[in-house]
Amino acid sequence: MTGPVFFFLLLMRDSQRMQWRLAMGGLVLASLAACTATQRVPASDAELHRAVTYLSGSFSSAAQASMDPDFFDIRLEMTPIWSALKRRGGRYIYVEQAAAGALERPYRQRIYHVSIERTGTVRRAVYELPGDSLAFAGWWRTPERFDDAFGPEDLIERTGCDITMTWDADEQGYVGSTLGQGCESSLRGAAYATSEVLIRLDYLETWDRGFDAAGDQVWGAVKGPYRFDRVR
Repeated sequence: MTGPVFFFLLLMRDSQRMQWRLAMGGLVLASLAACTATQRVPASDAELHRAVTYLSGSFSSAAQASMDPDFFDIRLEMTPIWSALKRRGGRYIYVEQAAAGALERPYRQRIYHVSIERTGTVRRAVYELPGDSLAFAGWWRTPERFDDAFGPEDLIERTGCDITMTWDADEQGYVGSTLGQGCESSLRGAAYATSEVLIRLDYLETWDRGFDAAGDQVWGAVKGPYRFDRVR
């Protein structure tokens, strides 16, 4: 085939090849962009951010207490601290728990270290504060004060009290518990403590119980977990 028609067909094939190359180039660029985005925000970082978000805020069991006298009106405050350490293997959260009528004297103060395991699960390790913990009561309002007060190296780990949490799609939250009898406790004659949690964005449930050496419960809720609704 010769003449104008032949050259027209050649130009069409060249045009189609050019369009194909442009399309493939676009796919390559899109793939590179996706890889770059993945490198910027690894899955573990995204999971850590979500877990810390769910575990941070102000919570209250007032609604549960108003419906069932076996549960007390408890307030729970959890706020991230040591922001400069947020990229070093996890995040730290200061935890303060107090009866609604005695907020200035919390009965439990802890620091959680939240990290992501290689399996993708969330680990929440538990630490005691150094010295007189009541000296830090109310510091959840000004978490920057922890920057100069003490550091992670000063914390006292509660060995065996860590909780491994997994994401539950049905619950739209994290579910986890302590393992076996490894979390030692001497409160009210207990030998060990257990903890079960459900952490959702709008509320969380915690069931902390102490058992003696014979396996009889000596402290903690009997009916079921406390429900803390998010208020902030």
